[in-house]
Amino acid sequence: MVRRTKADAQATRSSLLDAAEHLFQAQGVSRTSLNDIATAAGTTRGAIYWHFKDKADLFNAMMERVSLPIEETLACSARASGVQADSLGALRHSLLNALAKTANDDQTRRVFEVATHKVEYVAEMQAVRSRHLQVRNTCMTMTRQALAQAGEQTGVALPVPLHSAALGLHVLVDGLIQNWLLDPQAFDLVACGQQAIDTYLRGLGLKPAQSQAPALATPAGAAALPEV
Repeated sequence: MVRRTKADAQATRSSLLDAAEHLFQAQGVSRTSLNDIATAAGTTRGAIYWHFKDKADLFNAMMERVSLPIEETLACSARASGVQADSLGALRHSLLNALAKTANDDQTRRVFEVATHKVEYVAEMQAVRSRHLQVRNTCMTMTRQALAQAGEQTGVALPVPLHSAALGLHVLVDGLIQNWLLDPQAFDLVACGQQAIDTYLRGLGLKPAQSQAPALATPAGAAALPEV
């Protein structure tokens, strides 16, 4: 019997996650079985249970492949808030980076579309709901921290409670992504997102630097990021 290497196991895991992404997007999470995923990946159902507890565990692993880098960007901006003079700029950059990655990276777009429009929080997917809430709460904590630091650094007293300010910013960015995923041709996610975020921050009395959004690779035919 041929012994599998760690590289073989990782390749199988990646192929299962790739298959899940495409099947979840095409037919929804509840209508996709583990057998469907195993067949599409060219492996067996047993291989799925070697790597994942159940469908929810597989789904969360699929999400983490694209969401963890974005979460880490926001976490870095929060950690930097206490040691640099422009925590507002760091927060703004992390939010614009999330929009740019959604707009310009096919895998990120696909996974976010599944998470936003193709999953139901039924009994077998409660672990997915828990993970979603955990990410939301973590992002909210980091956003509150960055806004508090920005207010201290600029001497601005926010016109609303800090929790409300952070919640509004989170809802703004989340809503932009959800609406753009419904129809990517309706508006330029990065350009409109940049304008909306800057307008919101100015409404809080903060003055974001008028710099260009993060320069990620832009697919052919997509609009270049504008100067503002």
